[in-house]
Amino acid sequence: MQSNVVELDNLSVLMIWTAVAIYAVAFLVYVFDLARRAQASADARLVRSQQREAVVAGGVGSGAGVAREEPAAPAQPGVNKLARIATALTALAVLFHLAGTVLRGIAAERVPWSNMYEFAMTGTVLITIVYLLVNIKYDLKFLGTFITGLVVVLLGGSAVAFYVTVAPLADPLRSVWLVIHVFVATLATAFFALACSLSILQLLQARREAKKIADASALKKSFLDTLPTADTLEGLAYRFSIIGFILWTFTLIAGSIWANDAWGRYWGFDTKEVWTFVIWVLYAGYIHARSTRGWRGNRSAWLSIVGFSAVLFNFTIVNIFFKGLHAYSGLTTAN
Repeated sequence: MQSNVVELDNLSVLMIWTAVAIYAVAFLVYVFDLARRAQASADARLVRSQQREAVVAGGVGSGAGVAREEPAAPAQPGVNKLARIATALTALAVLFHLAGTVLRGIAAERVPWSNMYEFAMTGTVLITIVYLLVNIKYDLKFLGTFITGLVVVLLGGSAVAFYVTVAPLADPLRSVWLVIHVFVATLATAFFALACSLSILQLLQARREAKKIADASALKKSFLDTLPTADTLEGLAYRFSIIGFILWTFTLIAGSIWANDAWGRYWGFDTKEVWTFVIWVLYAGYIHARSTRGWRGNRSAWLSIVGFSAVLFNFTIVNIFFKGLHAYSGLTTAN
């Protein structure tokens, strides 16, 4: 029986590393896609400049009738082929990623998110799945570089630093709330990751738009020319943050109920509980400030980024260096 567990776990690890490799290739293709976007933007700008010069020259040589001609608008490019290839690779990586996660669960005979390695495994697969599903409604392939890069770092880093062999659950984890509470928290993290990626791009786009107003001729070619405006990126980040906030609110409530079942109290100022609440306060402040105080633009973007940074801090630093009732990193059981 133990040999079967080891074999399944080894196969799970193989699937995970295969997924990491494919994610890395997808990341590179996404980078090339951004470079192609920048070049396409520069080419389109050159064509418009040449058209303007031709119209001006024609107006001088042929009379006012020709001068009234408008330069033809550049054709809107379709979805970039490189972006489609990168997204297909990402979907392929998800299949291996999901297979590795499921195999880990089968080997452990429980849900695969009871320690840091398993939580990273499940969290990153949900981040990628949410990204792919959102692309059905919104064309957010320009986020692929951020998402696949983040997944490679988190999943690959966790496989190296946080891997532990399959071990029995600690007594407080033997609850249906392990399935509900942790899964919802992981799903919320996926939406926060998307919002953070959009907020980073929003800051870059806002800076570029400001420079464009000041001196458009001084701008160099950039993939940002092919992306939505800063306001559009901010609106998308806000929507995803609201979804994540709703899920995180449920996480906070479910965690309190679980704490009462496990330890006989709803709240005990344990480090993990405090940081979960801190994250909730940060996103509540972000949503409140943007909706009622008019905090838009760079200020709202930074709040979104700080919120997701707190999520990552809660997952890594708090789990590793802060001891408490939620010390379920599993690292002490590593061989």
